[in-house]
Amino acid sequence: MTVADELSAVTDGAAAAAAPEASEEEPIEQRKNGLYPGVSDELAENMKSGWADTEQRDLRPIAQAAETAARRAALSARFPGERLVIPAGNLKTRSNDTEYPFRASVEYAYLTGDQTENGVLVLEPKGDGHVATLYLLPRSNRENGEFWLSGHGELWVGRRHSLTEAAKLYGIPVADVREVADKLRGATGPVRVVRGYDAGIEAALTDKVTAERDEELRVFLSEARLVKDAFEIGELQKAVDSTVRGFEDVVRVLDRAEATSERYIEGTFFLRARVEGNDVGYGTIAAAGPHACTLHWVRNDGPVRSGDLLLLDAGVETHTYYTADVTRTLPVNGRFTELQKKIYDAVYEAQEAGIAAVRPGGKFRDFHDAAQHVLTEKLVEWGLVEGPVERVLELGLQRRWTLHGTGHMLGMDVHDCAAARVESYVDGTLEPGMVLTVEPGLYFQADDLTVPEEYRGIGVRIEDDILVTEDGNRNLSAALPRRSDEVEAWMAALTGSRDGKDSKDSKDSKG
Repeated sequence: MTVADELSAVTDGAAAAAAPEASEEEPIEQRKNGLYPGVSDELAENMKSGWADTEQRDLRPIAQAAETAARRAALSARFPGERLVIPAGNLKTRSNDTEYPFRASVEYAYLTGDQTENGVLVLEPKGDGHVATLYLLPRSNRENGEFWLSGHGELWVGRRHSLTEAAKLYGIPVADVREVADKLRGATGPVRVVRGYDAGIEAALTDKVTAERDEELRVFLSEARLVKDAFEIGELQKAVDSTVRGFEDVVRVLDRAEATSERYIEGTFFLRARVEGNDVGYGTIAAAGPHACTLHWVRNDGPVRSGDLLLLDAGVETHTYYTADVTRTLPVNGRFTELQKKIYDAVYEAQEAGIAAVRPGGKFRDFHDAAQHVLTEKLVEWGLVEGPVERVLELGLQRRWTLHGTGHMLGMDVHDCAAARVESYVDGTLEPGMVLTVEPGLYFQADDLTVPEEYRGIGVRIEDDILVTEDGNRNLSAALPRRSDEVEAWMAALTGSRDGKDSKDSKDSKG
């Protein structure tokens, strides 16, 4: 940060920065230990003028404008005669005066395409439908100095779109968000709000909403995302394609990760995510050796050793918030040991069975049941659990080593549509346009005394992103090899070592 960070904002926080009563006469607050005692009248006057007109007059609607309009129409039809309020959310403090990177609420971004903090979408009932208004902060004020004095002003965090520009981009009438709380306080008739994102908006509606009615709104918006439109499928494929390149990046630098730690892998993938997308869709799991047995290992501070396996679970998030979710388990030195390959091939066989069960008209649970059946057969075959297979499945005994469900819906959230009703999701039927993960795994904990010692510390998961089509399914992440021999050949090609490196270590290692 620059020395100018020492100067306080005219206001504190994004919402306060746009306070309606702010004026040039207001005293300028300063940080407790700021280096400047204040702003002279001459400087304040000087900063008001001499700036070029930067209004963007040739903007075109965002790519998904037609889709967001259709989504709002479906929402309007579901709740006729009711005022609907969907906030984007506010900045969250990370430490003192620094904030976490902002990510708008999925419900808000899904319906508008906008991603700016403090935004609020309001659908007001009119006739048989609704009139939508998008409430946003206007550009930062130049008269009162907010644009250069506020920590959230234009010279500090970048230019906001003007309200006129935003209306062109999103295809929705736009108004000043500083007016919305008062309007909502005076609203009459039934109101619903998506909770959990904007305490100020919820406070303005506190006597007008009920938890039950608001939950119905949240559930509807979650279920609306179960079937993806063409734009969403395109974005998910884009996310997956970038993720494939991120996995290739990681394989090329595994020798550097061995010299450092799992964080080199995390950082390498993050670079791809930031260059080609918005971010990673979730915390990257770069789990080497026994860390692969911890399902959500995101500390990524452990060693990367030749002879061990690396479980990399990662996904690029696009600029429109759609994320991939892909896992590969890779031999660090490029070659599976005999035992690693046996376990890996079992998981691959289970995933093949799971993917084959993804089809329109099938039950959501079918792919999970198919994969679990294969894994249980292997566990019985290897003598790790006493059969018969059906008994093991009935009692759930295989879960000691399979641990988790075999997949979930995917979209703007990595675990998308989580608020949907059970009968619409887990107990529901697959339809064309749904996108889900298929990700079976076997995990033998390092301290599991019920398995032979050579199994302990081996964890394998293979995960792909599957689109339900009219006649079956399409693997969006098929560009990444899955079969063990193909994985070895792919890694050798990327590292320039067709025979693999450290083959002796690989053969001698227990994994």
